[in-house]
Amino acid sequence: MGKLILYGLEASPPVRAAKLTLAALEVPYEFVEVNTLAKENLSEAFLKKNPQHTVPTLEDDGHFLWDSHAIIAYLVSKYGKTDSLYPKDLLQRAVVDQRLHFESGVIFANGLRTVTKPLFTGQTTIPKERYDAIIEIYDFLETFLGDNDYIAGGQLTIADFSIVSTVTSLEAIVELDAAKYPKVSAWIKRLQKLPYYEEANGNGARTFGDIIKKTNFKFST
Repeated sequence: MGKLILYGLEASPPVRAAKLTLAALEVPYEFVEVNTLAKENLSEAFLKKNPQHTVPTLEDDGHFLWDSHAIIAYLVSKYGKTDSLYPKDLLQRAVVDQRLHFESGVIFANGLRTVTKPLFTGQTTIPKERYDAIIEIYDFLETFLGDNDYIAGGQLTIADFSIVSTVTSLEAIVELDAAKYPKVSAWIKRLQKLPYYEEANGNGARTFGDIIKKTNFKFST
């Protein structure tokens, strides 16, 4: 096995999705911090690795991959002892893929990013429609879970890693009402029991929450 290096910032939800996957696979790797808040991802050296200058970026034996969804699918496909985290069964995989696309296009892009981007450029009043968009995300997830323990069915998959990393970040923006969303709340608690959860996601989620709180943002009325 070639040397694996994960570049990123622990506060970043997509980076934490990659860390959760690596931990579940028990694959050794080196973590190199790239502070995007300090624009270290725009350095000439990093741009050579990833011209899109995003984190996480994975280096595997001299080859570079980016986008957390591509990375975590690749990791399971290459290093997984079984296919349980990313099933080879086409229907099961399609459900996992749908959840990954939902995380990418809805939870992250239309939920988290539309709040953090203005916050990190100095805007402290966020349109109420962004609050409503996050509530809608929680509504969808409650429906997706149904009677299942995990987000894509009856077993843990990379879809859980991808979504929990972002949802536990959204909680710093819009608190998750456990009474209204009992299935989502129970799902998060289920993942928190994983032996590697705290190191891979919990610590970074708290760091992210601290960053958000320091902005003293509010939603418009």
